[in-house]
Amino acid sequence: MNKYGKGLSGIQKAAILLIAIGPDKSALVFKHLKEEDIEQLTLEIANMRTVTPDEKDEVLDEFYQICLAQEYISEGGIAYAKEILERALGNQQALEVINRLTASLQVRPFDFVRKADPAQLLNFIQGEHPQTIALILSYLRPQQSSIILSSLPQEKQADVARRIALMDRTSPEIIKEIEKVLEKKLSTMMSQDYTLAGGIQAIVDILNSVDRGTEKNIMETLELQDIDLAEEIKKKMFVFEDIVTLDNRSVQRVIREVENNDWALALKSSSEEVSKTIFSNMSKRLAEMISEDMEYMGPVRLRDVEEAQQKIVNIIRKLEDSGEIVISRGGGDEIIV
Repeated sequence: MNKYGKGLSGIQKAAILLIAIGPDKSALVFKHLKEEDIEQLTLEIANMRTVTPDEKDEVLDEFYQICLAQEYISEGGIAYAKEILERALGNQQALEVINRLTASLQVRPFDFVRKADPAQLLNFIQGEHPQTIALILSYLRPQQSSIILSSLPQEKQADVARRIALMDRTSPEIIKEIEKVLEKKLSTMMSQDYTLAGGIQAIVDILNSVDRGTEKNIMETLELQDIDLAEEIKKKMFVFEDIVTLDNRSVQRVIREVENNDWALALKSSSEEVSKTIFSNMSKRLAEMISEDMEYMGPVRLRDVEEAQQKIVNIIRKLEDSGEIVISRGGGDEIIV
């Protein structure tokens, strides 16, 4: 067999890999596969009579090299991965690994700018059209995007935020054109399928990282321009489970504003961490009362639980607006007591 098992199909290599790693680890892999893939692999393994030690070693070696390549790509992009692999394996073998990876790997557009300093990137893009800025920010890490969004002129912040929230799919041609403007080239491995970016969650992630002043300016402007969109974003900005990120004093302030029945309902489906955060900031008597209410409440509708949780989230946001509590938003927004 030639280097990296060129005589074997992908499904055959996968079957050999699963045989090599044993039933326990293979079972863990199967948990992450689609049903049809599991059926194909099972059939292939069943039909595989013998696997030579050489075949097993070469498939394991190929798998290891591809894992290394993926790790290098995530650290520094395609060019970095290729350079490291060439040093370790030589030009030809490195090229084989990278080429084999391209079949399954999708490199996100603007991969090169995700390594850039946000301040430098801001100088590079702030003169661009708001739609162009929105597209670029959609592909960056939320922490990067939040710094850039906060630094844009106030009149442009809400416009860019709105465009991110309403963005759906962008054609590869447009992305390539914008990358040309940025005088960079994306890897030739970019998928020709339309690429999904932006959307409500994208702008929520960004707004959760910006400073409160920027967030307030954007949300107030969006409420005037598109109240439904603003409400949809607002609902996801601070979710009930985020209570665990509040300091004890803030949690205690929130507890005083919430009805006992709402706590009992809201905590019905909450995580152990959330329940522990709430109960540890209550008096022993109050915690016992709410626990009893939850026990005697019996089954409840999920909708009622979600409504109670949203009511508490709304109270938290009102307390933050009035300056009575502080929500840490990251990006240098640490809390000093």
